[in-house]
Amino acid sequence: MPEGSVLTVEFQLEGYKFNALNGGPVFKFTPAVSFFVNCETIEEIDKLWMGLRQGGSVMMEFQKYPFAEKYGWLQDKFGLSWQLMLRKHQIKIRPCLMFVGKQAGKAEEAINMYVSLFPDSKVGVLSRYGKLMAPDAEGTINHGEFTLMGQEFIAMDSKLEHKFSFTEGISLMVQCKDQVEIDRYWQMLTEGGEEQPCGWLKDKYGLSWQIVPMELNEILQNPDQIKRSKVMRVFLQMRKIDTLALKRVGA
Repeated sequence: MPEGSVLTVEFQLEGYKFNALNGGPVFKFTPAVSFFVNCETIEEIDKLWMGLRQGGSVMMEFQKYPFAEKYGWLQDKFGLSWQLMLRKHQIKIRPCLMFVGKQAGKAEEAINMYVSLFPDSKVGVLSRYGKLMAPDAEGTINHGEFTLMGQEFIAMDSKLEHKFSFTEGISLMVQCKDQVEIDRYWQMLTEGGEEQPCGWLKDKYGLSWQIVPMELNEILQNPDQIKRSKVMRVFLQMRKIDTLALKRVGA
């Protein structure tokens, strides 16, 4: 990483919170996770499309479709995928999960699992593929909406041949109020999945999550430089985060 570059940055777009990390060349964005943006006017969607298209590439042409008066799917110059639709909706930006490869056909199963894990969660509209929509199997999800802890998501299956899948390039962060919550989410989401360092994991569908305490930044940014270094060394050796252990080191 170039000297002086920012390691992490927090920002908001239309009220949606993002954490960005300069992670180097190892993990890349893929269209398996995209951001769906609802636009209310022609002027708005045209301006957003032109801005995001600069230096990027088009995945689905920006035009009229049976399901939308105007829609387009693109990757911006950083490789991040966006789906723009002319549609009034109270939520502007929603993450969209596309289940491809060996996970194709599992979108509904995943939606139901995620909704069962988190409070204030529910399944919304589920639109399904019909008989004549091969290669996708009849009954699988071509557009599904669900809510996790008040945050809206979209999910879909795609049996088409894609040369990508979920990666650590985009993860979902769960900020936990205490160690009990950390332990609970970690146990449930790693079942059939994979533990990774520093509170990261992959669930059984390959989707990446970060299970972290709300006070993580405060713990890691100990004002004492020597203690801060000790805390960081211990943190980097962890998989599931142990907040009490980190606090003991920093005390």
